[in-house]
Amino acid sequence: MSTPPKLFDRDLLRRRLDRAAAGYAQADFLKARAAQDAAWRLEPIMRRFPLAVDLGARGGAFRRAVAQSDAADKIDLLIETEITASMLGPVGARLVADEERLPFADSSLDLIVSTLALHWTNDLVGSLIQARRALKPDGLFIGSFLGGATLTELRQALLEAESELSGGAAMRVSPFADHSDAAGLLSRAGFALPVADVDRVTVRYAHPIELLRDLRRMGETSVLSDRPRKPMTRALLGRALQIYVERFAEPDGRVPATFEILTITGWVPHESQQKPLARGSAQVGLEEALSVVRKNRGDA
Repeated sequence: MSTPPKLFDRDLLRRRLDRAAAGYAQADFLKARAAQDAAWRLEPIMRRFPLAVDLGARGGAFRRAVAQSDAADKIDLLIETEITASMLGPVGARLVADEERLPFADSSLDLIVSTLALHWTNDLVGSLIQARRALKPDGLFIGSFLGGATLTELRQALLEAESELSGGAAMRVSPFADHSDAAGLLSRAGFALPVADVDRVTVRYAHPIELLRDLRRMGETSVLSDRPRKPMTRALLGRALQIYVERFAEPDGRVPATFEILTITGWVPHESQQKPLARGSAQVGLEEALSVVRKNRGDA
């Protein structure tokens, strides 16, 4: 059986992250936001997580966020992983590991967190299945990744510019998961109690070229396997930036860039977890319930 083609070039991703490592802190605002959100989700959970892993740590954003949160004392040991050593932080337990091939033993972890790293995996459900296997029963997974509305302005500007100049258009902005599919990914991977949330962030720039610089600093430029092999021409880039400004500039002249952060949480199944009632097991019928509502309202 032949291996299906891979959407993303993971070797190119490593090189992009290596290039971005030195200046990553200048543009880590999305990572910091997602990390703070993950830490916030731990605060109301009344339990400890002796052994936790941060997949795609990107310099330790989650470690810093949780240390400043009310969940600081809930994690005993946090292991940070990265696909390349250049993006690991300078302190703490660290490990070079690929999100597509997790090195952890089955049922060995209490918590796995991954903020803005999994959207570059070729098999997201497969990575989630590996995470579920590595977690103990009743273990928690919190993950965030970029969603389908991300960079919609840039995507439109590039498509229009390339169609105008060459009569066709290549895919230059990576596709991302749709928010309507997010919770289903966890269910397919075998997690219980799946929840998905959307955080749409609009960043405003003086000029779209600043957006491109930030994407390079983040290591978030396209790593599509089926990408154009020739560099983008100066004419194409110039026309795309012009269209971006013409179509999306706001009254003050600044241009928006949309980032959609999808966050999913799920638990490894355990007998102690709340379960939905079986179909037809309700003890009160609909008509009886409605009659109570009518009486409370004073209806006849």
